[in-house]
This record gives sequence, C-alpha cells and structure tokens, in this order.
Amino acid sequence: MTSKLRLILTWNIRPGREQEYSMFVNDRLAPGLVEIGLPPHDVYYTAYGRVPQIMVVLEVPDPAALQRAMKSSRWGALKRELLQYIEDYQERVVKANDDSGYF
Repeated sequence: MTSKLRLILTWNIRPGREQEYSMFVNDRLAPGLVEIGLPPHDVYYTAYGRVPQIMVVLEVPDPAALQRAMKSSRWGALKRELLQYIEDYQERVVKANDDSGYF
C-alpha cells in the first residue's frame, strides 16, 4: 500500500495584485487543482511574520497521481497564471501523517 502524500505550496501575493489574485484563486486555481486530481486539503494565510503569506496543502493520492498532475498542461497553465500574481513561490512534497490537518 502506498502512503498518501501532500504537496505543499507557499508564496507571497505581489503588492497591488490582491484583488486579481483572489479572483484567480476562486475562479480558476481551486477548481483547476480539483480537476487535475490535487484537491486542497488546507489553506493557511499568514497576516504577520517573516514566513510565506500563503501556504496551500494539496491532497496527493499516490506518487503516480502527482506525476500525472504536474506533467499536465492544465497544471502548467495554472502555475504560469499564478506566478503573475505571486512571488517567492516554493513547492515540496511530504508524507501525509493523517487527516488531522497537519500535513
């Protein structure tokens, strides 16, 4: 049995792009992630501190599903558009502990 994974994405919203960013996330990014098989598990917003402003934790059923999703043209298009609204983008994959919400 393969263990579940989580794909963790972090970034900061570019100053002055907050409204466009919000519309993109709600109208295209969130539905697109579900469409490619990487539904959001948790989303965190940091209001204060020296850490990324946004952290998105995506549910990954197995390594093969992650490879398919990240090689898809839909992922490429979503990521390219996301990068117009954000900076300091990072991604990493971790093993899922359980469904507690903490990776």
